[in-house]
Amino acid sequence: MSRGTTTLDWYGCATFRLTIGRLVVFLDAYIDRVPGAPGTGLRADDIDRADWVVIGHSHFDHLWGAERIGRATGATIIGSYETCRILAHGGVPSTQLIPVAGGERVRLSDDVVVGVFPSLHSCVWSHTAMEGSDTVCLGDLGLTHQEREARLGDLMRHFGSLGDDVVSHLQVSNQGAKGDGGALVYVFETPDGSILYQDTSGHWSGILHDLRPDVAILAAAGRGNVDGEPIQGTLAQFVARQAWLLKARDIILCHHDDWLPGFSTTTDTGPIRHEVGRWLPGSRLTDLSYLDGHRLLT
Repeated sequence: MSRGTTTLDWYGCATFRLTIGRLVVFLDAYIDRVPGAPGTGLRADDIDRADWVVIGHSHFDHLWGAERIGRATGATIIGSYETCRILAHGGVPSTQLIPVAGGERVRLSDDVVVGVFPSLHSCVWSHTAMEGSDTVCLGDLGLTHQEREARLGDLMRHFGSLGDDVVSHLQVSNQGAKGDGGALVYVFETPDGSILYQDTSGHWSGILHDLRPDVAILAAAGRGNVDGEPIQGTLAQFVARQAWLLKARDIILCHHDDWLPGFSTTTDTGPIRHEVGRWLPGSRLTDLSYLDGHRLLT
């Protein structure tokens, strides 16, 4: 039985406000932007209501802002052990923090439960700027952790060349994360159906294959990570493969705006739409605008 309207408001990057009846859940918390980047014009300090915050991983463009939202609203925050360590250091009381690693089910209200599943981060180490959604990327297979970390160092040095505004933004948002903290995927079980949330382009195929959500929010940025290795193909093919694994009837994209100019890019969703339609005919792919109150599970 339906218990109320479910809506989704996109704040840019991979941050959303999910409203299920009267329950308000933030998916990630990165709202502030570097000057000149597209966004809502809001800051995390402007958020005055949240019951829960779920964090996909510990990088600044997902976690920064959760410490302020948590302190201002009293919201309970779910995230990796690294995410919770950072937030505790940022002044969020331990009573508001639920550390998870995958395999947990957390009750958010009488009729909403969220399941947590282990996931993977995109292969951010493989590039210093994001490629187009139809660009074929090959190679980079079998690299060791040390080799990937060396590549990541090149990316950090590239960030330093993006201008004073970007450097200042990166400095103020630097929370001392030790890597991504272990990426997570969440599945919300509601009276009207289930919603999967992913905030970076990576996955374990065997896990996604068995989830079967009604709605899948999928990251569409960077080079996809399939079972620990970079996709041999395009971002569009990666997203379509995920859609096929999940069999979701509704696909919503995230992380596809130009949230950090000089590194990110506005993703052309046309090739993604084409590939998703080819891999999963009959599904619906929605590209949201900021804060448009999109209705889910109708």
